[in-house]
Amino acid sequence: MMKRPRMYRTLQIALALTGAAGVLAACGSSSASPSKTSASKTPVVPLVVYGAEGYAPAVAKGFQQATGIPTEMVNHSTGTLLAKISAEAQNPQWGVLWTDGSDAYAALDQQHYLLRGFEPNTGSLTSLGKSLVPADQSYIPTGLTTAAAFVYNSKAVKNPPTSWDSLLSPQWKGAIGMNNPAISGPTYTAVASVMSQQGGVSKGEAYFKKLAANGLHVYPTNKVTLNALLTGAIKVALVQNSAGIGFAMSSPSLKLAYPDKSALLPGVIGIDGKASKTEITEAKRFADFVYSPKGQALMLSGDPQGDSLFYPIVKGTKAHSEVPNLKAIPTDYPNPIVWGSREANINAWFTSNIVQ
Repeated sequence: MMKRPRMYRTLQIALALTGAAGVLAACGSSSASPSKTSASKTPVVPLVVYGAEGYAPAVAKGFQQATGIPTEMVNHSTGTLLAKISAEAQNPQWGVLWTDGSDAYAALDQQHYLLRGFEPNTGSLTSLGKSLVPADQSYIPTGLTTAAAFVYNSKAVKNPPTSWDSLLSPQWKGAIGMNNPAISGPTYTAVASVMSQQGGVSKGEAYFKKLAANGLHVYPTNKVTLNALLTGAIKVALVQNSAGIGFAMSSPSLKLAYPDKSALLPGVIGIDGKASKTEITEAKRFADFVYSPKGQALMLSGDPQGDSLFYPIVKGTKAHSEVPNLKAIPTDYPNPIVWGSREANINAWFTSNIVQ
């Protein structure tokens, strides 16, 4: 998407709407006067959604159909989107960011990128969902997965590893693969969790150096890592559990094991605090739509063998049957305020010292 000033985008859509004013006016209630119901009287700009969630395009399309607000999707990996936001700091092109992992949002909040003080109806959240809402309400949790799960081919592996330390065994030399956290946002949360469990950054770095010395393979994203598992290049893939479950739906020999602790990984929405008042209003409506029954249904259907395999945190929404009970998985939730501020440095260190 070409960079362009927000004023240009507002003018562009206003011109487009001018020719459709009669059609839009007809969408109002027949009992009200045209001057009060005509959509052309309501200021609109395109709501730009930067998304790394597989279901985000379906939700954005549903939101546009429900509200008439033009919605543009920009799909990339989390790392690419965060780099894009940083590069556009003087001329932001986004209204909503929707990815996995709250660490990056805590860092964006500390840098004053995000709108604070807004959450959709938190009364609709489960108790677990409420616990994920930051104190300053600078980002919006939308669901949960875990990172990482140990995905393995049961035809080749009969006794999978069940702890992070077990991956250092000679038994798994050259057999483990994971994503690069600088590209894959969910992987950074897994790395932060491991470092926290190891006792801090220095001890965590020592752990990953040992893992690298044991032949760790590093790939860009879930799909590449899981394809390496399917081809036999590795025996165990350390990936987001929703990705592993999705691949296992097409390849039944793939199974998931969980380490002694797997990090809780919230799906998160952030709103550009520097956007125009109109776009901020639209972004708030988008978040409200995500929490609505229609939005939840689209999240559950938009990426059926991927991100749709999440744990809902909105009351009344049920996870797919393929998703295991979260209570059966030992979990960890690294403090996003602590680990968000460390993300850039840790990713740079990982790329320089661990990526082969």
